[in-house]
Amino acid sequence: MTEYHVKLSVGEVGEYVFLPGDPGRVPLIASHLDDARHVVSNREFTTWTGSLEGTRVSVTSTGIGGPSTAIAVEELCNLGAHTFVRLGSAGAISAELKLGDVVVAQAAVREDGTTSMYAPENVPAVADLDVVTALREGAKAAGHECHIGTVLSSDGFYPGSEPARMPLSSMLRDRLVAYHQCGVLAVEMESSTLFLVAQIRKARAGSVLGVVNAVGGDMPASGALPLDATIESAIAGMRRLIQHDREREPMGEKSGAVNAG
Repeated sequence: MTEYHVKLSVGEVGEYVFLPGDPGRVPLIASHLDDARHVVSNREFTTWTGSLEGTRVSVTSTGIGGPSTAIAVEELCNLGAHTFVRLGSAGAISAELKLGDVVVAQAAVREDGTTSMYAPENVPAVADLDVVTALREGAKAAGHECHIGTVLSSDGFYPGSEPARMPLSSMLRDRLVAYHQCGVLAVEMESSTLFLVAQIRKARAGSVLGVVNAVGGDMPASGALPLDATIESAIAGMRRLIQHDREREPMGEKSGAVNAG
């Protein structure tokens, strides 16, 4: 059976999946996999599948925001995926973050609309500890420092990036100041949905984000986004997850292994 939106069937997607937002980033991320090939594209969902460490791994774009992210995670879980790493971009809230810095989100503020359909508002959106640890280790192994903390997931891109021209400008500015004082590092649009839907589906999820807009700076052109360190950290982190999972599994029961024959 083919899933309605992602247009994938069992066997076409790995148990481990990278989730960029932009379909245009999928081939770039997939180029770091072994024997990656394009599987299918439909709407905002483009999927490539290859392997890492001899295990099938996919890259599926989610599009922008919570609604399409929830659809992707739901349908990929239906096909057997159990580990998700969002690989995307974020704007800095903390002045400590510089352009190109790597952020690993351990939790996300639920300022989105989608998660309210899944859980009461006081249920936190939290990343899986194994995924967070692997991404931190992956960043270090790839030679990149990373910031670990909470991110803000918001549905409003332009109210967040251009608050001064909005009717609610004062509220928007005060809100960002409050989040900064609470230690929130950066703002993006998908992590809260990913974390909460994964929690409900008994899957693991984490986010590794590249800072593309520092405090007080202009966002670079889309083709010049500084995401190399983020991609390298994510790939190295996924390798560790696969290795750690393999070490915990009994011999002969390696999930997602690619048949070498």
